[in-house]
Amino acid sequence: MKGMLCILTLLCLALTAEASVQTRIVEYKQGDTVLEGYLAWDSAKSVKRPGVLVVHEWTGINDHIRQRTEMLAKLGYVAFAADIYGKGIRPTAPTDAAKTAGIYKNDRALLRARARAGLDELKKQRFVDPQHLAAIGFCFGGTTVLELARDGADIKGVVSFHGGLATPTPLDARNIRGKVLALHGADDPFVKADEVAAFQDEMRKAKVDWQFVSYGNAVHSFTNIAAGTDNSKGAAYNEKADKRSWEAMRAFFAEIFT
Repeated sequence: MKGMLCILTLLCLALTAEASVQTRIVEYKQGDTVLEGYLAWDSAKSVKRPGVLVVHEWTGINDHIRQRTEMLAKLGYVAFAADIYGKGIRPTAPTDAAKTAGIYKNDRALLRARARAGLDELKKQRFVDPQHLAAIGFCFGGTTVLELARDGADIKGVVSFHGGLATPTPLDARNIRGKVLALHGADDPFVKADEVAAFQDEMRKAKVDWQFVSYGNAVHSFTNIAAGTDNSKGAAYNEKADKRSWEAMRAFFAEIFT
C-alpha cells in the first residue's frame, strides 16, 4: 500500500511539474517589421534563471520548435523562440522555404539584426538572468545562432543542431564571446566536408572555445521527427542522434551556466 502511495505521489508531482510550464505568443519588432515569437517558462519558479534563445528551421516557427522551447522550460530555463521571418510568414513548401531562408542567408546583416531582436526580447522577460544567456538553432537556425555569435552577442554559448556552418565573413569569428557547440550529421549532404573543414579552421584561427560532434548514420534534420526516416532524401530523423545531441546540449549548458 505504501509503495502504491509513493508511486501516486510521484505521478502527481510529475504532472504538477509539467503543468507548471507556461507558454505565450510574444509580438515584438525589429525596425518596422512585426515579429511573433514563442515563449515558455516554468511558472512554479519565481527566481531568475538562464535564458535560451531558440531559432527555427527554414519553415519558421513550427510544432518542432515550439516543442523544443517547452522542453527547455521543463529543464528550468526561460526559452524564447525568435521569429526571423516576420509575423505570419511560415512557408511550408520547400521551394517557398528555400526562397525565404535565402533572403537572410544572402543578407547576413539583416539575419543578425533579427537574431539580436529576439535576444533583446528574451532579456526583457521577467525571470531571465541577462548575465546567463545562450542560443540554439536548428538547420537555418543553426546558421543564425552562429552568425549571432560572430556578431559579438554577449551570450555564454551557442549550439547549432545540423546547421549550415558557412559564413561570408569568417574573420568575424574573432568577435565570438562565448563557447560554440556544433552538432552535425556525419552523412549530411547539404553541409559537406569542405564546409566543415572551413568552419573548424575558422574557429581555430579565432581561438574560439569550440566543440564539433559528428553523429554517424545521421543526415540533415536529424532532430525533427517530421523529416521522416529515409536518409536517401538527405534530411531525415535519427532517434539516436536526436537524443545524443540533446544530452550534449544539456552538458554544454551545465558547463557554461556554472
